Amino acid sequence: MRLEKMFIFVLIFLIGFLFANMINFYLVYGLENPFSNNIFFNNNSKEAPYDFIKEDKIEVFQDKVIIHIDGASLSRYAPTGSMIPVLDEGSNGIRIKPRSEEDVHIGDIITFEKENELIVHRVIEKGIDEKGIYYITKGDNNDIVDGKTRFKDIKYITIGILW
Repeated sequence: MRLEKMFIFVLIFLIGFLFANMINFYLVYGLENPFSNNIFFNNNSKEAPYDFIKEDKIEVFQDKVIIHIDGASLSRYAPTGSMIPVLDEGSNGIRIKPRSEEDVHIGDIITFEKENELIVHRVIEKGIDEKGIYYITKGDNNDIVDGKTRFKDIKYITIGILW
């Protein structure tokens, strides 16, 4: 009898645990099917970033390179390893502030704010839900995506990386 009670207790605990995680998953990712197109785990999308710097904006000289970009700034990266091999703490980035939702493309590397932290990850999906346009991002070296990011949280788009 005691073994039966313990089995029932464990079963109820496991059902509650699974149910709580399903609710949490729904609250984070919404109603979309999270496993469709393999976007939430191990996304192997190889979308290249948008070509922000056109050839006529680049001048190469013997002792310097000049890139004409309005509003560009330099960025450095934390040693998290989430974007290896593309960038890491030794990389120097060139970034711009996006002006509209149309400036952000699948394949772009963006800097966005989440829970008062700046995160630099790649856009792997762009969609629309009841709140408007959202972006799904993931570190190139991560297995799980970050969830939905809104345009208001995007601070920069990385348009170039120098090693």
